[in-house]
Amino acid sequence: MSDTESDKDLLAAVQAALRAEHAAVYGYGVVGGRIREGRRTEARAAYDAHRARRDELRRTVRDLDGTPEESAGAYALPFPVPDAAGAARLAADIEDKVAGAYSDLVRAASGRRRRAAADALREAAVRAVRWRGGSVAFPGLAERAAVPSASPSAAPRT
Repeated sequence: MSDTESDKDLLAAVQAALRAEHAAVYGYGVVGGRIREGRRTEARAAYDAHRARRDELRRTVRDLDGTPEESAGAYALPFPVPDAAGAARLAADIEDKVAGAYSDLVRAASGRRRRAAADALREAAVRAVRWRGGSVAFPGLAERAAVPSASPSAAPRT
């Protein structure tokens, strides 16, 4: 594979992770509005972590001479989130999707970028376990076949 192809693959993987972080930031807005009071601090910490990762990915895209993709105005939720239980389920789903995007970035990156992607994958997997109350065998991989990715929408479904 040429350097140009690997650079294109890396940029595509970074953009995909950025899209996942945009969706995560949006999704945690929904989670925060429906989660029970005892877990709001956890939801806020996850929201802040995803915002920080999103901002770092924007810088990375620019470093790779790309233009960072913008967030959609709204995202379709994968299922209705009428209450705190649904919010916790959504948070776990968000983290699964983010882990999947970072697993692709781990494969595409090297050096410092690969380490950062692996750290983000681990953090998403740990948050998913906390929200779900249990773990999966291969975070970022097993869920991808069963969990469709968040998609932009004109209006959120709630």
